[in-house]
Amino acid sequence: MSSPIEQNDNHPQLGKDRRRTQDEKLLQSPTPAQALFTDTDPWRVLRIQGEFVEGFEALAQLGPAVSLFGSARTKEEDPFYSAAVETARQLAKAGLAIITGGGPGIMEAGNRGAILGGGVSVGLNIELPFEQHLNPYLNIPIDFRYFFVRKVMFVKYAQAFVIFPGGFGTLDELFESLTLIQTGKISNFPVIMFGSDYWSGLLTWLKETMLTGGKISPADLDLLTVADSPKEVLQQVTQAMIEAGTLEAKEQAARDETRKALQKKSS
Repeated sequence: MSSPIEQNDNHPQLGKDRRRTQDEKLLQSPTPAQALFTDTDPWRVLRIQGEFVEGFEALAQLGPAVSLFGSARTKEEDPFYSAAVETARQLAKAGLAIITGGGPGIMEAGNRGAILGGGVSVGLNIELPFEQHLNPYLNIPIDFRYFFVRKVMFVKYAQAFVIFPGGFGTLDELFESLTLIQTGKISNFPVIMFGSDYWSGLLTWLKETMLTGGKISPADLDLLTVADSPKEVLQQVTQAMIEAGTLEAKEQAARDETRKALQKKSS
């Protein structure tokens, strides 16, 4: 017998080739024509719980790891693809597992490098309205229906984020990690942006618009570092693991500035 959330998947506004994901159904506001939320959401809670359990169980003994992000649209002939392969290879040789979204592009490059470096290669795949198949360079593939469960796994089991050029999804992971650091949810967590030319426009906007407008502090910008070679990435990650106090001091400075700004506003 199918659960309520597996029924009534048709939607009049969706095209024939448009598949509704579980995330989409979870976030959709109920309408009078639909069943009461009590008929569906409790089932979703159980499914969400199951995804957490599966992820925790699969990754509990992973060891030190780095989550690597970037565009799924990056082709194999792109210089950033080969850079991601080499970055992951060097990190894997240093004893770090590599976690990616498990798909094509930079994700595939990261997993490929992990295999070449003799490391553990993890792919956290997500259900999308269009098909995204797992790449072939994985030791531990895990499928998720819900973005927020998957995002927990990226953070919980990583000691650093390496952000290669990408689009909205990549920016989502970038700014979520900065928010978690700024609010004290995670600590001693390097966030490394690969490719200074690609990221220069964003960094300039952060400084000239957000910082100048008082929306962030100089200490917040110190949470970001930039690298242009796999060697630089490896150095920054390993240094943070060896000299935890230096990075934690920068992170605490950002939290202190946030606290001061909020106190001024409330006084």
